[in-house]
Amino acid sequence: MYTDIIEINEENIDAQKIAEAGEIIRRGGLVAFPTETVYGLGGDALNPDSSKKIYAAKGRPSDNPLIVHIASLKDMEKIVEAVTDEAAKLAEAFWPGPLTMILKKAQCVPFETTGGLDTVAIRMPVHRTARAFIEAAGGYVAAPSANLSGKPSPTCAKYVIQDMDGRIDMIIDGGDAGIGLESTIVDLSSDVPMLLRPGYITLEQLRDVLGDVDIDKTIMDGNCKDRPKAPGMRYRHYAPKGDLKIVVGDLQRVVDTINDLTKQACSQKKRVGVIATDETQGLYCAQSVKSIGSRTDEDTIAHRLYTILREFDDEDIEIIYSESFDVSGVGQAIMNRLLKAAGHQIINLEG
Repeated sequence: MYTDIIEINEENIDAQKIAEAGEIIRRGGLVAFPTETVYGLGGDALNPDSSKKIYAAKGRPSDNPLIVHIASLKDMEKIVEAVTDEAAKLAEAFWPGPLTMILKKAQCVPFETTGGLDTVAIRMPVHRTARAFIEAAGGYVAAPSANLSGKPSPTCAKYVIQDMDGRIDMIIDGGDAGIGLESTIVDLSSDVPMLLRPGYITLEQLRDVLGDVDIDKTIMDGNCKDRPKAPGMRYRHYAPKGDLKIVVGDLQRVVDTINDLTKQACSQKKRVGVIATDETQGLYCAQSVKSIGSRTDEDTIAHRLYTILREFDDEDIEIIYSESFDVSGVGQAIMNRLLKAAGHQIINLEG
């Protein structure tokens, strides 16, 4: 398949190019597009065949629901049984933005889009190009991240092209994603709202609006025997090719331990990468040491995470050691993605 690659400037959107991208979706094709979180792989959310194509292009399990992206609040009414008071409050507080809400689906939403569930996940991006594209596509675009299943989500078109060239009809290059982590997911389909995936909209912010919000225990606990509430969280995600381990403890001990492990791995002719911070980057001896940002700047850490994992893949890094990060606020989302990428492999120096 030939994949058309076009560039769109969010500050000066080319209406003709956007119309062409929207027409591909209306015809049942697939288009990768930028959002403020990561790049999405879009198809017609109300067309079961389009959703099947998304699963095939990604190599994604078909029981992993797709998020339906909309461009206006009124469009939510068509695809849910009812817009609940909780949904209305969250929409007023955080939409458009990096928040996905789960509600009971309307009959028009096919089970192929919802992974066989009677609920639908919905998000309204703030990214201007994304919203223009969704409107041109008919208002309902189902879109997971635009990467091969299991790999780190793409935050720039380069990695979308690497994974999807020849698999889909079009890629919209809209520059770098601003946030760099997928949206927060909150389930509103039960009596008490539940956080299923942490993101830029934090648990604390959700509770400020709704009051009582539960959290799925499996989000941070790799030893929890419960099944994740979100089907997609059952699968390995965000993983680089190299074997990633997270080292937890006093920072100086973390640095010393990573350097010791690096020397052992290098003696075995392994290529080692380290995820460091601005404060520690100069303290490591690995072949590839990358700063994810300052420990005082969670936004930069979130923005850099997937890019660093992709860069290690480009460099054929075989073993990766990462420092750990605070789990409050946006840090919860950062550590959730790191833990998933590492398969919950932790070297704990605190015991």
